[in-house]
Amino acid sequence: MNLISKEKLSKMGSMEKIRMILDTVKEGKIVVLETGLTPEEEAKLIELTMLEIDHENFIGIEVESYPYREKSIFSKIFGKKQGRLTVIGPANRLKTLEKQEDLIKTLIT
Repeated sequence: MNLISKEKLSKMGSMEKIRMILDTVKEGKIVVLETGLTPEEEAKLIELTMLEIDHENFIGIEVESYPYREKSIFSKIFGKKQGRLTVIGPANRLKTLEKQEDLIKTLIT
């Protein structure tokens, strides 16, 4: 399992983050992001995953994030939406059991 800090993620561009996540998950590892991805980054991650699916070796990913919270009217207007803690893993190893506003229960096999 790789736990990736907010500081490391902030130094990476969107495609660099997505490629790092996808490569790590394809190795069979679980990735936990401290700050999560923007909705656009998450959509791009899913898009690239669909292109790289290989039914014998890589069947896809499972992505779970805490819901995004708006902090103020200014963040609603000008802020860049970014997910909170996000768990990403191979679809055959990570199963979401329960998701609430502040709790994600997963089973890792």
